[in-house]
Amino acid sequence: MSRPVSIRDIALQAGVSHTTVSRALHDSPLISRDVRERIQHIAGDMGYIPNAVAQSLKHSQTNTVGLVVTCIADPFVGRVVRGVDEIARAAGMGVILSVSNNEPEQELAVIAAFNRRRVDGIILAASRLESAELQRAASQGLPLVLINPQAESPTLGLRTVSIDDEGGAQRAVQHLLALGHRRIAYLGAGNRPRSNRLRLQAYRAALVQAGITPLPEWVQTASPERRYYADDVADGEALLPALLETGVSAVFCYNDSIAIGALHACRLCGAAVPEQLSIIGFDDIDTARFLNPTLSTIHQPKLRLGQHAMQMLLDLRAGQAVEDHTFETRLVERESSAPPGF
Repeated sequence: MSRPVSIRDIALQAGVSHTTVSRALHDSPLISRDVRERIQHIAGDMGYIPNAVAQSLKHSQTNTVGLVVTCIADPFVGRVVRGVDEIARAAGMGVILSVSNNEPEQELAVIAAFNRRRVDGIILAASRLESAELQRAASQGLPLVLINPQAESPTLGLRTVSIDDEGGAQRAVQHLLALGHRRIAYLGAGNRPRSNRLRLQAYRAALVQAGITPLPEWVQTASPERRYYADDVADGEALLPALLETGVSAVFCYNDSIAIGALHACRLCGAAVPEQLSIIGFDDIDTARFLNPTLSTIHQPKLRLGQHAMQMLLDLRAGQAVEDHTFETRLVERESSAPPGF
């Protein structure tokens, strides 16, 4: 494989010093216009590609942002990444994507690698790192933005973009209550501790407000050791049978992936949805409207989460004041939820 064309190669071809070539490629007024154009033309013919790393070291900017996500297979994550990329590209910046697999140690390693790459900022999606660890990461001077942080410690001094977990969960349970359900279960995810806690609390509060005491056996939560998108589907499938044995007529699932697993479990055991069991998810991933039955769910603006986080990062980079932002959710009613005995 031939080596890349260097400034010295261009200098030999043009019959000038490499300093002259360097100045010409940077449009220095110290070099005449004719000489600049001739050298730039030669560089183009030779296929010269500027060294972006060297340029970034000179200007203290790389025009790149590091984005850490938990899993690239999760369709929720895909929309968030698209939102980040849209705003980044419009600003002339590139996005370096890395995956943590829900492992805090891996997340710290990725942040350290991004620091060595001298990225201009970092966005962390669903970070499980505690506040002190994040503060140390931010002490490097890089702008840091969190999307739906999952650690229980306050993110003091760090900017966040999130969705209203409690409001969304309340909408889901109120929808099932309005349909006439009174024995409503919850299927949770243990590896998103903060959002799972908030959704579970809102589920219980909505039932109590309706005069219903939720039974402990109505709640099933997957292991916190689970890491991947496929695990959510498997957990929904594995945990649903125990809920069916309690006689519940509806299930609110932490996310659509768990709900998909629950739907599959219903098919395996012969429980008709929504005739015998209503199911509602959370996220409104694209697949939800193509399932059979189509999945009732809580929509959260995934694309806007990514867009807002990236814009927030750009504002921080420009030294502007930035405030945390919480997006509202909305109910999407489809075929998987209906009155009991529909």
